[in-house]
Amino acid sequence: MSSNIIRFVFENKIHEIKNLDPNETILNFIRLRLKKTGTKEGCAEGGCGACTVVIGELKKNNIVYKAINSCIAFTTSLEGKQLLVVEDLMQKDGSLHPVQSAMVNFHGSQCGFCTPGFVMSLFSMYKNNTSYDKKTIEESISGNLCRCTGYRPIIDAAKSLNNKKPDQFKINEKKTINLLKKIRPENIYINNKNKKYFAPRTVIELKKIIKKNPNLKFLSGGTDLALIVTKQKKDIENIIYLNSIDELNYIKENNKYIEIGATTPLRKFELFIKKYYPDFNTILKRYGSIQIRNIATIAGNIATASPIGDSLPLLLSLDASICIENFNSKTILSLKDFFISYRKTKLKKGQFISSIRIPIYKKNIFKAYKISKRIDDDISSVCASFNVIIVNKRIKNIKIAYGGMAPIPKRAIHCEKILLNSDFSEEVILKAQISLKTDFQPINDMRASKNYRMEIAKNLLFKCFTEIKNNKSIRLNY
Repeated sequence: MSSNIIRFVFENKIHEIKNLDPNETILNFIRLRLKKTGTKEGCAEGGCGACTVVIGELKKNNIVYKAINSCIAFTTSLEGKQLLVVEDLMQKDGSLHPVQSAMVNFHGSQCGFCTPGFVMSLFSMYKNNTSYDKKTIEESISGNLCRCTGYRPIIDAAKSLNNKKPDQFKINEKKTINLLKKIRPENIYINNKNKKYFAPRTVIELKKIIKKNPNLKFLSGGTDLALIVTKQKKDIENIIYLNSIDELNYIKENNKYIEIGATTPLRKFELFIKKYYPDFNTILKRYGSIQIRNIATIAGNIATASPIGDSLPLLLSLDASICIENFNSKTILSLKDFFISYRKTKLKKGQFISSIRIPIYKKNIFKAYKISKRIDDDISSVCASFNVIIVNKRIKNIKIAYGGMAPIPKRAIHCEKILLNSDFSEEVILKAQISLKTDFQPINDMRASKNYRMEIAKNLLFKCFTEIKNNKSIRLNY
């Protein structure tokens, strides 16, 4: 059985919406239907943070709070969750939440347009941490832009939140948990003006749906797909939402590889992968804001097949593979064979990525670099990744991959051939740099010229060599 009603907790009660438009964003729902106008639209693409709201999810009898961009999240994704907007922070007697008071006391607002987004990002930080250092604060607001304050008073306000006391949400936590538990998990099916939306709860149900409806658009985080609605002003007529399937949200490991379920948020994976490949963690921190990483997935990044998808060169150099399923079969495909041409992959109608497998190398050196115009929340001009095994100063295994250098994320095969079984020397590296012109013919676009891209690609190869030779990272983040 399926329901066409979306249920979520809002203002301390269960809110229900019947047969809503599957393309309605949370931002529009908040502003136009709930008449809560504190939440703003700035960019409509998840880049400025003015639309930030916080979602509460029940995990093992605790509420986990996540800041998200409401401008690129659909209202249907609220099913079974708690919605918190900036107006909710003020208590009934008019007293401000500690985050709001801190922003007032430290003059963290000027024109005020971006302030609600900052408040909600800091609120999420406040709920998810016991103390707040500079690194934690800066990461929590890296997806929020302000043209007025210069950020210093906002950071000062956040620092003042240390030694916090329980807020009203902590005091009312049991009540909220009980409300969330009352929302019984069920399959969702909506048909609104010929726009269909499915949210199955199990993989078995997912396969039944795609067998009958092969032309569905798969939606997980939606950080790319939602732009069809918000930027192109088009409708997405048939959507199947994967994030309601708990069995696809996991990370497993054995002696050979790490397996990541298709709906596992980047933030969860980012925290896990650091112990194996620290540079992967570093790149993911620059993949997008915390709001984006809270909902985006690696499977989505792969399926989108953007040549500048930040995780893709890293996965290619690590020789990752993906599990592809349809209603009656499952295949394992090496990622290097997945991309066909610009935004084209080997995924066929009715197929979906169910998981990603990343080999565990125990004697390798893994390096990854992202070049963009600004450090936080920006798209790559070039992203490079190197997976090297060196024995007795000879390169015994090497895999090199680049993003932003071709219509697809791509391995540097000619460069690899020159380096494989060669001495690990500057002379060989210089020869390999030249071979990159055989592997890639980059283009000019708004982010970089082709000559700049090629020069950067060469320099990153030499940078990798220098870091390995000197056993020291050379990283400048400004």
